[in-house]
Amino acid sequence: MFLYLSKLLPLFFYPLGLACVSLVVALVTLWKRPRLAAIAISFALTLLLFCSNAWIAKSLVRSLEWQNLPYAEIPKAEAMVVLGGATKSASPPRPTVDLSESGDRVIYAAQLYRQKKAPIIILSGGRIDWRGSGSPESADMATILTSIGIPSEAIIQEPDSLNTHENAVNVRKILEARGIKQVLLITSAMHMPRSLKIFQRQGINVIPTPTDFLVTQGEMQELGSTPKAAILNLLPDTDNLHQFTTALKEYIGSFVYRLRGWL
Repeated sequence: MFLYLSKLLPLFFYPLGLACVSLVVALVTLWKRPRLAAIAISFALTLLLFCSNAWIAKSLVRSLEWQNLPYAEIPKAEAMVVLGGATKSASPPRPTVDLSESGDRVIYAAQLYRQKKAPIIILSGGRIDWRGSGSPESADMATILTSIGIPSEAIIQEPDSLNTHENAVNVRKILEARGIKQVLLITSAMHMPRSLKIFQRQGINVIPTPTDFLVTQGEMQELGSTPKAAILNLLPDTDNLHQFTTALKEYIGSFVYRLRGWL
């Protein structure tokens, strides 16, 4: 039940969901309480304009992504752990497993393996049933890795976890069984602050190895590089709204996880 509530309830607190709720209120009250309807419409418009401009969205994303910047030289470890959320199952008409927006995690793991940073790749992630049937995310990631030449004997799958806390709990069991003391933790840069704290709470010695950065130094500098750029970056954009929502999701996730004692 917690899993369903944790995924569904926050939708109404994200910008798009909250704006929709506000517009429904406006629609219901339009004839009998036009003043309230006007306030609700103004709130929805202001919310969407605020959350979909590049200045706000990229700053919020940066506040998460830049907490754990990559090492100049990635240290070696006994294994690496790749968190799920990086693949799309081979559901028709998709001919095979695809990488999602966060698919950099899988490619980065392959690169680090070839650089001999760790001899074992632990893939952690199950499949939430309302997001479609199919193989666990760990199996999908394994399919991608083996297709680009990573030997199957170097891969360990953990197919049961449905959230980041379960990732850490289940991976800890694998590490304890194999006597592994230190791992590289690979996930998206925005997801790394919460993931790192969760794994450390489980007593796992992890080296943060983020990838999939959405905001770069160049992009931040370009925001106000010229007066025209500064103005254009205030305009609403769906990509900015998506980035703002994703970052907000991480902050809400950290708050909920802290309440449950997982951080």
